[in-house]
Amino acid sequence: MQAKSARIVVVGAGQAGAALVAKLRALGHDGPLTLIGAEPDLPYQRPPLSKAYLKGELERERLHLRPASFYAENGITVETGRAVAAIDRAAKAVVLADGTRLAYDLLALTTGATPRRLPAAIGGDLDGVLVMRQLADADALAARLAAGAARALVVGGGYVGLEAAAVLREKGLTVTLIESAPRILARVAAPATADFFRALHERHGVEILEGAALARLTGAAGHVTGAELGDGRRIAADLVLVGIGVAPDTGLAEAAGLAVENGIRVDALGSTSDPAIFAAGDCASFPHDAARIRIESVPHAIDQAEAVAAAMLGGTEPYTARPWFWSDQYDVKLQIAGLNTGWERTVTRPGAREGSLSVWYFAGTRLLAVDAMNDPRAYMSGKRWIEAGRSPEADRIADPAADLKTLA
Repeated sequence: MQAKSARIVVVGAGQAGAALVAKLRALGHDGPLTLIGAEPDLPYQRPPLSKAYLKGELERERLHLRPASFYAENGITVETGRAVAAIDRAAKAVVLADGTRLAYDLLALTTGATPRRLPAAIGGDLDGVLVMRQLADADALAARLAAGAARALVVGGGYVGLEAAAVLREKGLTVTLIESAPRILARVAAPATADFFRALHERHGVEILEGAALARLTGAAGHVTGAELGDGRRIAADLVLVGIGVAPDTGLAEAAGLAVENGIRVDALGSTSDPAIFAAGDCASFPHDAARIRIESVPHAIDQAEAVAAAMLGGTEPYTARPWFWSDQYDVKLQIAGLNTGWERTVTRPGAREGSLSVWYFAGTRLLAVDAMNDPRAYMSGKRWIEAGRSPEADRIADPAADLKTLA
């Protein structure tokens, strides 16, 4: 059977899944095409959930990546609210939770990632302990706010936790954020970036406690009432938002016997250890610069999914990641280009706007990444240089009088 007329099933109706099915049709695939999602909604944007949607500035329907008419007009069957229980590789079929079987010639897994939760043993299952990943999570938080929650505890000082703290503070809640590491953003950013965001949040009234280990959450009548820290301190809270990262959703792949290595292991074409099965997005780990990585970002999910769509139809162009990320907190837009893994030195550069700053990461003389806070010029310059494999001199970057246009 020609790949362009193959029966293709895509499991996971997030950003990567939606991009993959759209690209398959754009590339001329004319066979049966089914997108399966466990959530009841059509594929939607996740970044606005904790921002514009929670603030009531964006209606639910406007979150949808594409209207229902797009899928109908392109002959894409979208199965929402349908959980996949298993993959029968021998029979080339996916088995839904209700026992329905869907045959495939080619299968793509775009199952994304799931938020890490606190253990039940320390109160993680108390009512009022929330995460922020799906529409249902945003709706649950909105309901708590509408019910009059006034004091929030955010657990985790990564970007997810900081974004949540910003939104809760803007909603008028008293917010305390705890981070068990010695500083916020310890795993993902240099001290200079952490210093910038710590100061930003403190100016907005968020209390940040670093090196603060959570011992347990406290509760009454099954509802969370606060937290006890490892040093005995107590924090009162009407709700707790947990932002301690996500884990790739590899359950189906593992149960089916596919190779898993910090995500579903794929090659440069997105193929798994089963040549009939591909994977893309947050759930997939792939080769990059002589290493194997997994990237959690909307741009990557789209780019890799589109590359995988081409590979499923016989394309041979390997996927090359061009990582970039963003975060919105209060009136600050953070833009990140590149990956800072293995950095040895950073330099900072003030931006043209008051309060803007960029942090540049180097390994030796090689530019790895840049964090740009309200500094789009620094971001664009850094992104262009990184993608071209060029590196400006670190000392000149640090000189605010040096023109970025002439540095590399």
